[in-house]
Amino acid sequence: MDQGSNGNGKADKVQDAVRMAHEELRTLLQQRAELTKRIGTVKQNIAVLANMFGEGALNEDLLKLLDRRVTRRQSGFTNACRLALMESRHPATAREVCGQVQQKAAGVLKKHKDPLASVTTVLNRLVDYGEARSVVNQNGKRAFIWVAEENAEPRRSNLGAISA
Repeated sequence: MDQGSNGNGKADKVQDAVRMAHEELRTLLQQRAELTKRIGTVKQNIAVLANMFGEGALNEDLLKLLDRRVTRRQSGFTNACRLALMESRHPATAREVCGQVQQKAAGVLKKHKDPLASVTTVLNRLVDYGEARSVVNQNGKRAFIWVAEENAEPRRSNLGAISA
């Protein structure tokens, strides 16, 4: 065997290893996306049930999993945005989510100079995390939808629609 064929054999093995790793990564990312959608659906259903029957129906562990427990830390802003989006009955603009947060958790907005910009940043992060999707609404404006499985039951809530 000469040096050239030995070198090509190694290159082929490296290419095979890279190809296999690439395929595994692609598969894992697809599985993560599917799990994220399923988690979103389950969280959404629990949030609706909690809104209908009160959070007293949820135990402390479940409240913790939903990020609804009362905490002393100041990281409730993202969770307030997440819940407002989860409870929306239609694709919600950043302005609508900001209004919902103002109604339900005004305290988390106190430290933000520009609450709308902060909400927009959080919504964009939720899109990056795979928890939300960005769409264009009927008015041609950018809106956000909580990611849930397409075949999930439509959610029912005792909340009114987000005001424009």
